[in-house]
Amino acid sequence: MNRLCELAGVSRAGYYRFRRRRPPGADRTDLRNEIQQIALHWPAYGYRRIHGELVRGGWTVNHKCVLRLMRIDNLLCVRRRKFILTTDSGHSLPIYPNLAKGLALNSIDQLWVADITYIRLQLEFVYLAVLLDAFSRRCIGWALQRGLEAALALEALRMALGQQFQYRLLQRGRPLLGMPLRRTV
Repeated sequence: MNRLCELAGVSRAGYYRFRRRRPPGADRTDLRNEIQQIALHWPAYGYRRIHGELVRGGWTVNHKCVLRLMRIDNLLCVRRRKFILTTDSGHSLPIYPNLAKGLALNSIDQLWVADITYIRLQLEFVYLAVLLDAFSRRCIGWALQRGLEAALALEALRMALGQQFQYRLLQRGRPLLGMPLRRTV
């Protein structure tokens, strides 16, 4: 065999690889049919679950091969996530107009924006309130609490006002000590 491979100018491994070669698509049509049958019966199954079904059915196949065949056949499922409504628009409180809609910002401290979000920890949620300067996008105040109450937003506002108060005093060259912080609420 070595002599024949030398005369042909190929390696032994290349010769045996050539002999073992399968025609394209052979042996995969049965697998593809089985994948399609499972996908029709269980339309929400992804490639992992379909791979599990194939293994339970006696097939010896890699999960990456199942993914590739499902992608070729356009069988990958797209899960719709449940829409979670986080804003209560049906309240009786007054709704204020958006005064910042046409505002063209050209320096800091013209517009502050605020947001409240939750952060999932291992055992609980905490809420984060943030105030940003819209021009510089710098965080000027924030607060973190376990409960979603008005005190959370007020604490972030107090921090922002305190920082701005200190910033203005430093800009004007006045000493910080002994100057009262005005009431925020």
